Amino acid sequence: MKETIKLGLTLFLITAISASILAFSNKVTSVRIAEADKIADQAAKTEVLPDGEKFEELEEGKAKEIVDENSKITEIFEGYKGDELVGYTIKIKTNGYGGEIEFMTGISTEGKITGIKVLNHGETPGLGANATKAYFTDSFKNKPVDKEVAAEKDPTGDNEVQAITSATVTTDAVVEGVNIAREAYNSKLAK
Repeated sequence: MKETIKLGLTLFLITAISASILAFSNKVTSVRIAEADKIADQAAKTEVLPDGEKFEELEEGKAKEIVDENSKITEIFEGYKGDELVGYTIKIKTNGYGGEIEFMTGISTEGKITGIKVLNHGETPGLGANATKAYFTDSFKNKPVDKEVAAEKDPTGDNEVQAITSATVTTDAVVEGVNIAREAYNSKLAK
């Protein structure tokens, strides 16, 4: 019986010390992780809306109205060059083949898609993961937002983008998200 109590106390001490070390590590690294996430988010905004120099969150009431209409939109920022509004960055989450795909779409005040950037995904390496490749993301650039975007094997129209070979679900998920951003822009943000 004494051995069991001694063993139980030893195990308790080991787990208590381990938990304390983990809590301390989490506290120390959480600030750095948050800073790194903020820097990555700012870089993504600049990448999808290259004319934007500074980004401000869309007015809360307007953002809530848009998100209430479509819960796949998670955030909207206005991009400014000096004091001039040059466009918007819209973060979206859609369901791909391997789970959620989180990406950002940039739309200029001229009504053109300025870029997309996949931020997080769980897609299949070599197939759906190709959604991060330039040949796919660049095919969205300069597409007008007045027409629905469609994916094609050999895009020729001004509203068609390059489909990812053997990754139809992933392609459709990203195209769906871009169309959601496009619709939000047209109905609530276009001046």
